[in-house]
Amino acid sequence: MTAGRDNDVAGGVGRPGPATAGTTDSLVTVRPSLRLAVRRWDGAAAPPFVLVHGLASNARLWDGVAARLSDAGHPVIAFDQRGHGRSDAPDDGYDFPTVTADLRLVLERCEIERPVLVGQSWGGNVVLEAAARWGARLAGVAAVDGGTIDLQHRFPTWRACAEQLAPPVFDGVSRAEFERMLRTRHPDWPDDGIAGTLANFAEQPDGTLRPRLRRDRHMLILRALWEHRPPRRYDDIATAVLLIPADTGDAMWTSDKRRDVDTAMRALPMSRTEWLTGDHDLHAQQPDAVAATLLRAVADGFFG
Repeated sequence: MTAGRDNDVAGGVGRPGPATAGTTDSLVTVRPSLRLAVRRWDGAAAPPFVLVHGLASNARLWDGVAARLSDAGHPVIAFDQRGHGRSDAPDDGYDFPTVTADLRLVLERCEIERPVLVGQSWGGNVVLEAAARWGARLAGVAAVDGGTIDLQHRFPTWRACAEQLAPPVFDGVSRAEFERMLRTRHPDWPDDGIAGTLANFAEQPDGTLRPRLRRDRHMLILRALWEHRPPRRYDDIATAVLLIPADTGDAMWTSDKRRDVDTAMRALPMSRTEWLTGDHDLHAQQPDAVAATLLRAVADGFFG
């Protein structure tokens, strides 16, 4: 496996810029050929939180949630998964066994013990898979509009899934144009949610943007997600699981989501669900509500 260097670490739209107070950014070598970008927030209270982004996203979408968890006293880290953000971009390793191993290596390198893992969308499935594989190391897991994603219910064949969910072609859009589009489509998003979304892209010499996650790698992850069947893993999960699904107003997707959430709630030994009304990227849109939901689960002892 050869780690790619095509995710320019120091330049472009996605660079983090000066860290805010109590926040540090670094590249952490988790394997000889793989460096992952890690963003840390200070704190001393237990448990620490580790935040895992979704497909074609990046760690900075968590900035608002992380700041609020840190303000409550908890140490927080968020990191760019392989192929995303400022992390290295190998051509392979986008399957669930490998990305969950990456996550475990991040915990080890950053000396994080008994965290709550929080994942959004694909990242939610990643943290649920991590709980099935080595949940005894965790205080709990939470999935924000993810974790229970079982694409084969809606797309019986990979071809159908690929045709419907392949990323759109993104070409020739300037940073200013894209930011205007984001603010028009998401007028209720805070500035850090907009900035985090912009960090999904790198600025090219001609001033246009390109996705940091290359299309072929995007499709590798989508295929892995289609093949991932969360219900087959629930019997292996003994840690507390908090589901935070979004009711986005899309009746068909929400109906499918409720079915998958209900299946998880019946099968998981220790689980809780708190629905929020909002966008798929709830963590970017409603950092106060997401952070408050996580902190309640700490305060009432759900996360142990």
